[in-house]
Amino acid sequence: MTKPEQLPFDLGHRHAYEREDFWVSGSNREAVAWLDKWPDWPAAALILFGPPASGKTHLLQVWKKEAGAREISPQDLLSLPAHEIAGAAKSVMMDDVLRVIGRRDDEEALFHLYNLLRERGGHLLLTAEKPATEWPFALPDLKSRLLAAPAVAVGSPDDELMAIVLTKLFSDRQIFVPQEVVQFILARIERSFLALRQVVDKIDHKALAEKRPVTIPLVREII
Repeated sequence: MTKPEQLPFDLGHRHAYEREDFWVSGSNREAVAWLDKWPDWPAAALILFGPPASGKTHLLQVWKKEAGAREISPQDLLSLPAHEIAGAAKSVMMDDVLRVIGRRDDEEALFHLYNLLRERGGHLLLTAEKPATEWPFALPDLKSRLLAAPAVAVGSPDDELMAIVLTKLFSDRQIFVPQEVVQFILARIERSFLALRQVVDKIDHKALAEKRPVTIPLVREII
């Protein structure tokens, strides 16, 4: 099995989603490769899709810094004209674009933004839980543009990646956890980064409150 690599961006000290190192494995390697290709994408848009808590938002935040991109919300689409959203930046991103798909006014605004970015040689990065072929489009023009854009899946984290991230989450809290405890946890929780963070929070809180080391008996009381 190939050992996961660190994401090939120089991120420095990070906060929130960027606080922790992003590790590359089979579940996200193709998505990272596409982000590495920026700005040499074959189209004005790129879509990342995959299940919740698979790392899409983290990847988005990494690309935001690398590309100097502007992050927009559904409210921005309706309240600001496309040229103001884009501003001096050539790159724009939206997390969970399905919040606006199916609403014609929102889709028209997104369509105009896409066209403006394409004219300027800019790029639009979108994330969603489903591929664009399954989106309930209201605007045929937007549908045709986004179905023609490259789309790449981000899978749920695999065993190796889950173990690395879980070990690091404990290490960040200065907690040493034997590998048998790591494997015990992984066999009993949902396969997502969100689930990892939540279980580490609970374990850390209980261990501190009861002044106990992190062992299988302690973990068993939680999960």
